[in-house]
Amino acid sequence: MLVQDSHVDVPTKADGDGSMRLYIYHPTIPNHPHARFPAVILFSEIYQVTGPVARFGRSIASRGYIVIAPSSYHEFTGPEPLAYDGPGTDAGNRYKIEKTLAGYDEDARLAVGHALDMGTCNGRVGTTGMCLGGHLAFRCAVTEGVRVKAGYCFFATDLHGRTLGRGKDDDSLARAGELKAEMCMVFGKKDTHVPREGRDLIRKKLEDERLRFSLYEVEGAQHAFIRDEMSKGRYDAAVTGVCFEMMMELFERTLKIDLGPSEGGNQKVEDVC
Repeated sequence: MLVQDSHVDVPTKADGDGSMRLYIYHPTIPNHPHARFPAVILFSEIYQVTGPVARFGRSIASRGYIVIAPSSYHEFTGPEPLAYDGPGTDAGNRYKIEKTLAGYDEDARLAVGHALDMGTCNGRVGTTGMCLGGHLAFRCAVTEGVRVKAGYCFFATDLHGRTLGRGKDDDSLARAGELKAEMCMVFGKKDTHVPREGRDLIRKKLEDERLRFSLYEVEGAQHAFIRDEMSKGRYDAAVTGVCFEMMMELFERTLKIDLGPSEGGNQKVEDVC
């Protein structure tokens, strides 16, 4: 499917008057200008919307999704991506804990709202993201409630340690019980940012809350394994491809199909071979 790139700047209020750029990757079908698609909010790593993030967004869009990628650090810098170098890394990590949780939540609300206001959106929204963006995709699904139907989070950082935002004391995982979306969490087993203890904590919380979720731990995969540029030797195209298809399965089932209202109840599974 063809993809058109654009952007829009929306006003923000949470941390003073400002504006946030939303990068939009929109699928197009020739001769069908009124086609409607589900939307996916794509939250970036600490470097904002870089080349790898944009390519990832276009890949999702080409499957028939409107992808909206916020520039998360609009309170501190312009919408341009930070460099994959020492100064860029330092700035991204600094902004990550200087921004308020109210600012992050406003960003999510504005991005989801913009998607739902688009005449070409079918009214169903999912979230995804990597690194910082994996955490923000999770938090977006928490704070936006029924407006988000599914979330697919790549190596969500700071979720287990609750160190996101100013004061380094977030409540994202603590509020997991508020989730209405079906979630999928993916981690590399060699991710030094989210060690085994952190992954176990996340799994236990989601299990204890009896949520609809999957959690995958990929043998040999490290942090940033989906970044196809400046990944410091960690990019794994094969694993990325598998994870991408699992994400598409989740989104196609929850965002493209009208499932109707849930009738609740636990499905009885027969013990058969």
